[in-house]
Amino acid sequence: MASSTSEETPLLQDVQKLHEQVYQRFSPARKNAILVMVSLTGLMPPFVSGTFTPLIPQVSKDLNASAALVSLAVSIAIFATSIGSMIGSCYSTLYGRRPIYLLGIPMLIIASFGVAASRTIHQLLFWRFFQAMGSSPGLTIGSAVIGDIYKLEERGAAMGIFFGALLLGLTLAPVAGGVVAHYSSWRTMQQAVGVWGIGVFVYMYYAFPETFHPGQRGVDKMDPGAHPKWRPVILNPLKPLWMLRSPNLLFVSTAAFTGILADYVLQIPIAYTIGVKYGITNEALIGACFIPAGVGNVLGAIYAGRLSDKMVIKWRAKRNGVWYAEDRLRVTIPGALYYVPLSNLMSGIFVTYVDGPVGLTLNLFCLFLNGFGVDVVLGPSAAYFVDSMHSRSAEAMAAYSGFRQVLTALTVSLIIPMVEKYGVLATDTSSALLAWIGWLLLWITIQHGDRLRAVVDVGFSTAADN
Repeated sequence: MASSTSEETPLLQDVQKLHEQVYQRFSPARKNAILVMVSLTGLMPPFVSGTFTPLIPQVSKDLNASAALVSLAVSIAIFATSIGSMIGSCYSTLYGRRPIYLLGIPMLIIASFGVAASRTIHQLLFWRFFQAMGSSPGLTIGSAVIGDIYKLEERGAAMGIFFGALLLGLTLAPVAGGVVAHYSSWRTMQQAVGVWGIGVFVYMYYAFPETFHPGQRGVDKMDPGAHPKWRPVILNPLKPLWMLRSPNLLFVSTAAFTGILADYVLQIPIAYTIGVKYGITNEALIGACFIPAGVGNVLGAIYAGRLSDKMVIKWRAKRNGVWYAEDRLRVTIPGALYYVPLSNLMSGIFVTYVDGPVGLTLNLFCLFLNGFGVDVVLGPSAAYFVDSMHSRSAEAMAAYSGFRQVLTALTVSLIIPMVEKYGVLATDTSSALLAWIGWLLLWITIQHGDRLRAVVDVGFSTAADN
């Protein structure tokens, strides 16, 4: 028995050593450069979405369409992002990360100029669909790249920086959109997104390496005789959603949806809630109202990312080296229980009952608190998906974001009509109640994660292959 143990121990050490070497392919400086590149592409989805939100009144007037109809452009963009994420993730697992970026960004560029040239609401919606689809790899593939190059104990911090940069876009985008619309037009902003896409494409083409683990792409494992390289492979883009038959992944995705919906409930109708209540009509000032939420996003992402790594290390040590992926989710509880729902509830009360500068200040604080709380939920939740399904991290992220975005696309178009019919307080209270349901799902996952994983095993990763 002792002989068997002594033979197995060096073998296990060799396996662990080889696994560590996978994450040593790139130097720390090179990893930082790659993180910058994926963060730049991660800024694209929030810019596509965020630059449009403060422009809804101007677009509505320019295209002679109702605000509710123009807000469909937000829903369509969210839906297209979810579809594009799932398509991109499937093919990134097959061909690698780099080709997906180099195909998606040109679509964004062309569609951005198409949006800028739109003369009818139908043209606008058509081009918005492809603009969002082209930007979609920014989140799912970016998260997968981080999983490719950072080991488990470093992944949360890197993911926090990535999400912080991504959500910085949610801060800058409305401000940029509002300023450009006020001093020029909403069309100029869309042209600027296209020009920015050209710059990012050139940068990625010359500087971005393939990060997929060597020999692990689907195409590397294919039999050349069975499927010639010249023939494209047809994949089912909805396949990643099948992962959500796991209660763990379904619960965390649903909790993320309730968090991001709470964020949208405060931000989408901001021109018609805070803007109308406090007499703000200048598009640039409307855009500036998004700044507190964005600052909260950035701080929340960085804080939660680093703390989630420490939580993983702490709880693994408590169990004498046994790792549970759900330990990372412990960081999300304050955000899901307090920051997100209470900020929505308080904002509804303040908009309804508190006038003047005091009311405006309190609402801006609620936006900050909401932004901080949402990212305390989203960042560790995304890292949990990468940890749990490391070998299929891009597909896992597509399931996580695709499911959330489809639900968001179906509900976000109802926000302005609900505000108009039932009022701000009822709308914000409803979103707070949904956020508390999200907290309950996270708590159940943390407390019973191992049992839930045993219900449906979708190929969960272990400490040895993470």
